Amino acid sequence: MKTPAKLRARLVSFTFALTAIFHAGSQAQSRASGPLLQPQSFRHYFTGFVRDEREMLGSAPPLPWDWFVRNIPWLDTPDAELNQIYYFRWYAFEKHLVRTPDGYVITEFLDKVPWSGKFNTIDTAAGHHIREARWLRDPKYVDDYTRFWFGPDGEPRRYSFWAADSVYQLYLATGNRDLAVSLLPALEANYRAWQATHQDPNGLFWQIDDRDGMEDSISGNGYRPTINSYMYGDAVAISRIAAMAEDPQIAATYQDKAAQLRALIESRLWNPHDEFYETVARHAASGWSGVRELIGYIPWYFDIPPLQHDIAWSFLFSPEGFAGKYGPTTAERSSPRFRYTVHHECLWNGPSWPYATTQTLVALANLLNGPEQTVMTRADYFSLLSTYTHSQHIRLPGGRTVPWIDEDLDADTGEWIARDILRSWHALPSNRGRYYNHSGYADLIITGLIGLRPQAGNDVVIHPLLPRGKWSYFALDGLPYHGRLLTILYDRTGERYHRGKGFQVLCDGRVIAHSGKLEDLRGSLPVHPG
Repeated sequence: MKTPAKLRARLVSFTFALTAIFHAGSQAQSRASGPLLQPQSFRHYFTGFVRDEREMLGSAPPLPWDWFVRNIPWLDTPDAELNQIYYFRWYAFEKHLVRTPDGYVITEFLDKVPWSGKFNTIDTAAGHHIREARWLRDPKYVDDYTRFWFGPDGEPRRYSFWAADSVYQLYLATGNRDLAVSLLPALEANYRAWQATHQDPNGLFWQIDDRDGMEDSISGNGYRPTINSYMYGDAVAISRIAAMAEDPQIAATYQDKAAQLRALIESRLWNPHDEFYETVARHAASGWSGVRELIGYIPWYFDIPPLQHDIAWSFLFSPEGFAGKYGPTTAERSSPRFRYTVHHECLWNGPSWPYATTQTLVALANLLNGPEQTVMTRADYFSLLSTYTHSQHIRLPGGRTVPWIDEDLDADTGEWIARDILRSWHALPSNRGRYYNHSGYADLIITGLIGLRPQAGNDVVIHPLLPRGKWSYFALDGLPYHGRLLTILYDRTGERYHRGKGFQVLCDGRVIAHSGKLEDLRGSLPVHPG
């Protein structure tokens, strides 16, 4: 039977159209499978950092450009200052990766300081270090460093350190179950050691403010929101790691410990008069310290508080509370002891500390990812992050302002206080706080602003805290997650990246979630071939 000419023509046209669609789709997939952002486009930031370092300090080591190309996730946003500080913090972070006979460690100071342990390590900011380093594509840095703390030379109790929680957060990002499970006995032993030395019969943990890394605070020593929140977070993490190890007895034991400690934090550390979590002196009959300090937000870092306590966040931007042009103050301005006289360079009586600002931003992201509330918004997160970004600068003798990170700073002027005090004392080493690795930044962009919320399972969950309408585009490319590489991009018009309009997540170059607008996304990691 012959096919009519008109029908043959239609079939040919239809076949051609299908072929064209197939080839167009193949070309689009081919484009999507390659990297979205080219590292060379961002190299000028790093050459600028080297130039600034030479002008600031007199010399600078060669730029290890290939290391950055191999390891860091690339970020593109319309915010020039945020872009610059994002890359600056990776530039500073790389300086603190130290190869030792025991593997890689991450330092806090570049100079050897007498209060450090082996290889100049200090556990105070180790939780920040692990959260940052988990986003490097080569896992050896964070894996070695995490193991170090629980090896023969690690000292995870020299200062307060949310150790088990950090191990669990690392697992959520990498999916490396074996590392977390292998450390379970050490994490248990570490928790028991804290109980033996720092837990009173009433069930609360006490700490000296100096051992919190927060010397000369207004509230002083006692049952602090810091150590009690850390121990709660560690108990929850140990319970979850034990469940992964299929040890229900340990899981149940630490679940109970967490529940008991949470109840004590709520009943003993929450001051209903001040509507804030406060330090309680170990033997004080009067109860709370009566001063709001930024550490009162740490319970949200571990999702401890009930919804009705969200009122505490109303003090964050209050002129009488913690508001500061260059970052939140570490104590409320209304306290009569705000910035009281102390003969020490490391002041926690009011100055802003990047360490504490990092904790506060993680806590705020958790609040905004929790049950619906009316106290804080995405705009508040963006505002605090922008303030923190703006604070990370210093003015050179010639008047030029360049990226910088140091110790504590004046929340009103942006001057680095410890640096100024040490220089006035002619103290050595000179520039002790240069590239100070005592806080986080990249993790705040990744898990907060852009909103990747690491999961134990196969899901990829994105909850962006960028206010809607703020930017018309952004992209995060080459982000390691569960052994894969993610790209998270938003392009309102499709003209920036030429990958289509809207918000999408790609895994190894293939789209796994998409929306026409900036909103929450959820996708699943593709199954590895074979």
